[in-house]
Amino acid sequence: MSSTLLWFRRDLRLHDLPPLLEAAAGGAEVLACFVLDPRLEKSSGPRRLQFLGDSLRALSEALDGRLLITRGRPAERIPLLCKQIDASAVHISADFSPFGKRRDARVADALSAAGVTLHATGSPYLVSPGRVTKDDGTPYKVFTPFFARWREIGWRAPAQSARATVSWIDPGRLSGLEPVDPPNPGAAMDIEAGEPAALRRWAEFVDSGLTDYADDRNRPDKPGTSRMSAHLKFGTIHPRTMVADLNVRETGPGAYLRELAFRDFYGAVLAEWPASAWWNWNRNYDGIEVDTDAAAKKAFEAWKQGRTGYPIVDAGMRQLLETGFMHNRVRMIVASFLVKDLHLPWQWGARWFLEQLVDGDMASNQHGWQWCAGSGTDAAPYFRVFNPTAQGEKFDPSGEYVRRWVPELAEVAGVHKLKAGRPAGYPEPIVDHAAERTEALARYGRIG
Repeated sequence: MSSTLLWFRRDLRLHDLPPLLEAAAGGAEVLACFVLDPRLEKSSGPRRLQFLGDSLRALSEALDGRLLITRGRPAERIPLLCKQIDASAVHISADFSPFGKRRDARVADALSAAGVTLHATGSPYLVSPGRVTKDDGTPYKVFTPFFARWREIGWRAPAQSARATVSWIDPGRLSGLEPVDPPNPGAAMDIEAGEPAALRRWAEFVDSGLTDYADDRNRPDKPGTSRMSAHLKFGTIHPRTMVADLNVRETGPGAYLRELAFRDFYGAVLAEWPASAWWNWNRNYDGIEVDTDAAAKKAFEAWKQGRTGYPIVDAGMRQLLETGFMHNRVRMIVASFLVKDLHLPWQWGARWFLEQLVDGDMASNQHGWQWCAGSGTDAAPYFRVFNPTAQGEKFDPSGEYVRRWVPELAEVAGVHKLKAGRPAGYPEPIVDHAAERTEALARYGRIG
């Protein structure tokens, strides 16, 4: 009987998984594996590693312990595993990130030398990067026309389930494979990981939160978001599975579909312009004046710790520190504050987010930051500078969100303007927003 290798990466599930169907085709025996790459371990914060580890434990349990986890460079480990089981092919979901494409190219070269093929089927996206293009084949740079074409192209139905009919190879019967345990840094989590948790959470949201999503998604004081971003990041659920439950003619589901399209758009942008991971997509903004001196670094530390003196900013940054999550509207507010009030490089904030966020995703994170900085595709006009006080009053009108995450303000009325004064222990504003808005506009104007 032939053997194949199913290499899990950003698809830690067994339902709606096209590579599994391909791996098991023709009755082949399948070895399920995950390679802990030291490079990714080093670049991931403890909560993201915890979510990964918990998801791997759930996957292993679903496979009755027949998931082999090994550590090392994939270009070395994957060929070794193939040799152990005499595999004819390795099956994966395609990865379109710059790191993923380089890694997979090296693995494909190493496998080719051994006469083994690497097969990519599907991707983490509803519509894979490269499929949504203009009539002349060029990529979109603006979301709205991308969205229209994206809907025209459409997506496949969820893949059939094959887990019950697969002949899984028990890694325990193999020798010399050096299995390791999933990561378990002991980080506190406010969200349950793994495929069963993803399916439960999605069902709960469809039942109780989807109808009001269009109205509530911008309100950090309400449980109005799905909290599915980490599950999408690690592939414990596929967006195809989710879209099957959306009646997009209704307002709430239609608004949710648009957010999934944004995820696909940013994935396509990164695939087409990989340098935009850390460089301005619009290189005209390379000349913007930013602060990087000792005073800037001090301000950056205050921002990271939620000690800026602006309640909505501090609430978001403290939520991030404590939970590894931040509401999307608040992400935009704190990003605008870092770039346009503190005049710091957007890359500083993007790197901090990737270190802290459970759902830290290179495409969405980096291009969300560039939207706020004005240097990306579909960027907010450079003259749009969020007023943190006005944003707090609009999207957290009762101050409930601020009071939840800034205990110094728990008993204070009017938490956004603090007209009655600041309680002991809560800092004065580290900058004057009106003055820094003027300064930001002057700096942007000088590169025009």
